[in-house]
Amino acid sequence: MADLDALRSRFARALDGARGSASGPDPAPYAGNLLARWQEPQRHYHTLAHLTAVLDRVDALAEYADDPDAVRLAAWFHDAVYQPDRSENEERSARLAERALPEAGVSGARTAEVARLVRLTAGHDPADGDRNGQVLCDADLAVLASPPSAYAAYTAAVREEYHFVPNDAFREGRAAVLRQLLGLPSLFRTPYGREHWEATARYNVTAELEMLSLKDSPAP
Repeated sequence: MADLDALRSRFARALDGARGSASGPDPAPYAGNLLARWQEPQRHYHTLAHLTAVLDRVDALAEYADDPDAVRLAAWFHDAVYQPDRSENEERSARLAERALPEAGVSGARTAEVARLVRLTAGHDPADGDRNGQVLCDADLAVLASPPSAYAAYTAAVREEYHFVPNDAFREGRAAVLRQLLGLPSLFRTPYGREHWEATARYNVTAELEMLSLKDSPAP
């Protein structure tokens, strides 16, 4: 079970850091709204556990970011709007950040950076020199470097979110996502991610793609 009080405190710290010297309203209602979104019933992978994992990884990679608090807020918002049958979740999540953060006391420039980072998670392909984007994308993709049992649980949870999609269509769509990831110059862009996660993640993704291909093959 997620520690909701701890998550509220983490959101408040990130918001305070992003506000800088500016004041703003009580963070609690904003944290409460986001936590409610992350607990919606259609979620099986994109849950509070995923949010917590991404926040933990952002903290671990914070030294590589130019604005760690902006990255932390982007982690909170990156799947805040999540409907598996919709294709514009990242855009809608970014727009939510653009509405909520100025009201919460965050500057226009920092709000724009958070929204940009949220949109970046649609393709996980940050530019060279985009240190904030590299940290967020690495934190979001670190699940790909999980041990075998955890990776299997991740793929099962993703399938459950798309339970309404027929098997053949799901395999085709999932394979396309995996090929897009494998086509990136590197799955991870921070030095830590490349050293500790890249090889395992590529092995896991390649193995999953091969498994999907086998399921598509006709029986002998």
